[in-house]
Parts: sequence; structure tokens; C-alpha cells
Amino acid sequence: MTSEHASAPTGTVWFVGAGPGAADLLTLRAARVIGAADIVIWAASLVHADVLAHARPGAEIVDSAQLPIEGVLPLYRRAAAEGLTVARIHSGDPALWGAVQEQLDLCRALGLAVEIVPGVSSFTAVAAIVGRELTIPEVAQSVILTRLEGGKTPMPAGERVRDFALHGTTMALFLSAARSGQVQAELLAGGYPADTPAVVAYQATWPDELVVRCTVGTLAATVKAHKLWKHTLFLVGPALAASGTRSHLYHPGHFHTFRRAEPAARAELLRARGGDGDDPAGGPA
Repeated sequence: MTSEHASAPTGTVWFVGAGPGAADLLTLRAARVIGAADIVIWAASLVHADVLAHARPGAEIVDSAQLPIEGVLPLYRRAAAEGLTVARIHSGDPALWGAVQEQLDLCRALGLAVEIVPGVSSFTAVAAIVGRELTIPEVAQSVILTRLEGGKTPMPAGERVRDFALHGTTMALFLSAARSGQVQAELLAGGYPADTPAVVAYQATWPDELVVRCTVGTLAATVKAHKLWKHTLFLVGPALAASGTRSHLYHPGHFHTFRRAEPAARAELLRARGGDGDDPAGGPA
């Protein structure tokens, strides 16, 4: 892309992750950046208004909920021309479905410096709300983040929900609540048993949040019963109900740079892994 300004950057755009909703889930860096900005751009449809409490008096506040990127571009151009700092607030984490890359390209073409502040994603917020770890030893060691195919944005080949479901691990489904029946059908077709635990979360961490536990087999009925169609995330997978396993991280038989293994516990751990329990090294000195 050809730069509109050949000189060094004269302004800065920060892409700030606002987290899932609650203003106190902003990072310290996010709050500092918002407080230092000359222009704060936020989408009232996606970001809770409480985050604006961090904006300084006199900052220009722009609601981008009804603006295409062409409507925001003049603000970026003004920032470049006048040496302004912009905080562009995105819901969740900007790295996930944030339409950030195209804005980064535009800002760089304008000669603007760009920085990204990560945010708490809604899938980790929902895991916290229901009090679950998503990567349980011997149950699930991967988390798939995806959305249902066939929506406004085409999915690349090989990224169908039923194909991901073949892995049987934890899955977080974004932007799919309006077609919950299809989501359920794809999950079942991919191999999740109907009794696989699931969580339906609407507006997680907002004052009106609704978080409901169900199963893959009752997911669509749960969504319909609560009349949900947007701002809703699904978590699916056996890790949402698993118990009785133990991580090796804090096992007395596990060793690492800062801790030796206890010999008896080490032998027990090796036998559990299928060995004969003989491990004379026992870890680093």
C-alpha cells in the first residue's frame, strides 16, 4: 500500500482491547492509553460505556457503532496531520474478530505509529464465570476458537465446525448464536456426544449477563428459550465438567529448573506414564 505521508509518523493510534464488558477488566495499560488519548473511538453496540470513565476531560469521544471504516478514516487522517493520539477501543481482544488488520494497514499508510493493547477475551471471561479450566490433563489440552460457517464473512476451506468437532476438545464458538440449531447439528455431526457439557453466555461480565449451563444436545433449545441471537458465546467440551485428573506441574514427582523431584513420587509418576519407575537422575541438582 502506498503511504500518503513520506515523513516520520506524526500521530499514534492505539488499538485497545476493552475486554468482555466490565470496565474493571481493562488492563492498566488500556486505562492509561485511553486516559492519554486526544480522540477516543468506541462502539456503543459492543463496548460498555463505563470504559469512557478513563478518558480525560476534553477528549473527543466518537461512537463508531454506525460508522463503516470510511467513517473512521478521517479521524486517522486528522491524527496524522495534527500529531494526535487516538485510542480505538475494541471489544474483547483486538486479535480476535476485531477487523483490526485492515485498520493497521490504513494507519501505517497514513504514516501513523500503531500500537495494540491486548484485552481479556470473552471466552476466558466465561471460563472464569463458570469456574472451569479449559485445558484439563488427560481430557483436553487444546482450545479451538472459531465461528459457524455460512455467515457474513466466508470461512476458509477446512474450517468447518464439524471438522473441528472431530478433535473432541474444548471449543469456543463466537458470532454464531443466531443459528444455534445449525451449531448444534454441526457439533453432533462432528462427533461430540449429545451429553457433552456446554455453556451459553450472553453479555458476559455486563450488568445483564446471562450464563447458562447445558449440553450439546440441548444447546439450541437453551438459546431459543432465552431468546438469544447476538452477543452470545458458546463453550463446548468435556473439560467443562471433568474432574479427578492431576496436572504434573505441581506433582512432587515432577522436576524443573527450580525444583528437584521427590524420588518416590517420581517413580510413581513414571509408572503412571507407562515406565518402570527407574529414573536415577530425578531431575536437576
